[in-house]
Amino acid sequence: MKTKAVLKGAEFLIKDVNYKDIFIPEEFDEEQNMIAATCSDFIESEVAPNFDALDNHTEGLLPSLLKKAGDLGLLGISIPEEYGGFGQSFLTSMRANETIGSAYSFSVAFMAHTGIGTLPLLYYGNEEQKQKYMPQLANGEWLAAYCLTEPNAGSDANAGKSKAVLSDDGKHYILNGQKMWITNGGFADLLTVFAKIDNDRVLSAFLVESKWQGITMNPEEHKMGIRGSSTRQIFFNDVKVPVENLLGRRGEGFRIALNILHIGRIKLGATVIGGMRRAINHSVSYATERKQFGSFLAEFGAIKHKLAEQVIKTFATESAVYRVSKDIEDTIESLKEQGFEYGKTNIEGVAEYEPECAFLKVYGSEALDYIVDEMVQIFGGMGFSSEAPADRSYRDSRINRIFEGTNEINRLITADSTLKKGMKHRIDLYEAAGEVLNNLDKVVSVDPFNGDYYDIKQQYINNLKKAVLMLIPAISDTFNRKLMFEEEILMNIADMIMHIYVLESTKLRVEKMEKIHHVNNINMYKDILDVLTHDLVRSVFKSGFDVIGSFAEGDQRNTLSEALEKLTKTHSFNVKDARRRIAGKLVDDGMYKF
Repeated sequence: MKTKAVLKGAEFLIKDVNYKDIFIPEEFDEEQNMIAATCSDFIESEVAPNFDALDNHTEGLLPSLLKKAGDLGLLGISIPEEYGGFGQSFLTSMRANETIGSAYSFSVAFMAHTGIGTLPLLYYGNEEQKQKYMPQLANGEWLAAYCLTEPNAGSDANAGKSKAVLSDDGKHYILNGQKMWITNGGFADLLTVFAKIDNDRVLSAFLVESKWQGITMNPEEHKMGIRGSSTRQIFFNDVKVPVENLLGRRGEGFRIALNILHIGRIKLGATVIGGMRRAINHSVSYATERKQFGSFLAEFGAIKHKLAEQVIKTFATESAVYRVSKDIEDTIESLKEQGFEYGKTNIEGVAEYEPECAFLKVYGSEALDYIVDEMVQIFGGMGFSSEAPADRSYRDSRINRIFEGTNEINRLITADSTLKKGMKHRIDLYEAAGEVLNNLDKVVSVDPFNGDYYDIKQQYINNLKKAVLMLIPAISDTFNRKLMFEEEILMNIADMIMHIYVLESTKLRVEKMEKIHHVNNINMYKDILDVLTHDLVRSVFKSGFDVIGSFAEGDQRNTLSEALEKLTKTHSFNVKDARRRIAGKLVDDGMYKF
């Protein structure tokens, strides 16, 4: 039987999916869990004792730890065996990334090497280039960096001024330019550098060895967070790059950069989960040790609320990230079965889910920011001390909303790529949207007393889908090609899409936990789903209401507003007690075990 993903990218908006057909974290196999355990053991034994030393930039420490990770095979988890790696699946690499993600600055260096540093070569390099460099990158003998950003080219990467000119003898490109915010820049051996050849309008990519003459660097940047990672400005002054080190085709650099960023976004969605878990474990540990007014902090309702929200956001992020990870893996496998070459299968497999990659980067990074912020609050005055663990968690979290494209850019990508999928008829988005818009007089609110628990939850989700679908043709017809300039509206649409996917993923996970895996304390997970539903339905209403108020007038505004009210109507329940039960389990376990 041929492999086929359950849904195409963004297709969840117009199609239902059965809980039997999705992957949930409870289904990782023994090998995947063993790899995660190896990663965890390495972090706790080798990296965690050096967190302070890393932040102080102890000379040679970070690259030595990366090389130790290479010795264990951790740098080559997803690299094919013929290049010295383990050839593990996309889903397995995501599981490993989650575990490494608890390691603060080290995780940044690790992800930069294994992700944006290595993948351009792995997916776009020719065989000679891969044979020359990949084994050394897989075992940590060489370390990698990715040089895209310039002083005047951040989100607008193609605005870069770095230039490469073919030498008179045709054997080298003479590279000149400046790159900044280069992670691993201080010690990387191989740099993927983006520059324009001659007067090209678009970038090309080059494999550049850092030892070559003409490469200089500024001192290490002093950063707000992730202080232990190496971040340098790098200057290229008449660097002679052999023509055989052009990566991919001339002018393909911008495409390479974009596609690698898709992968980086979804992998960051997994990485932040590791940070969430570590922050929650510190939070509950402190809350069960610290006393005020004669009681432990964990006994106060206000603290229980914070602990529960930390759990809910983590559980929801896990549910959504691993759901789409399996769809990506299945798409990769399907393309492989169709005979596509290795690089194309991986690139296209991830690119299909461009909207999901973008909005899960947003959701995960913002969830982690919330969690570490509340960690500081739980610690109180001690949380503001640099001697407490809240300090590093708080500082290091902030970069994730900027990494891999800012969250504003990723919200715009979410909306834009979803709408384009519909316009290009890759999914039947506008057909489904038109059907909803033409039947607004028939929409009804959910009856919470009519149906099975999960059926009722699905009704809420289906109504949320109708809410965003009715707005898509309305804003498209109103603004046409000028819609791209209505960024506030597009970001609201993106938030609606994001919250629908996260809620549906969580619902499907809990349902599968009960009906397939027969989890005993399922009511605890229903509490998580209930609170999440309560919150995200109202979030979708707020975003939709802002959209309607931003463009509609008169009868159209009234019609859309009335429909939105019906589609996002929720029903009260004891959300306080639900959160207290969630916090109670966390306190009883003493760590995140959901």
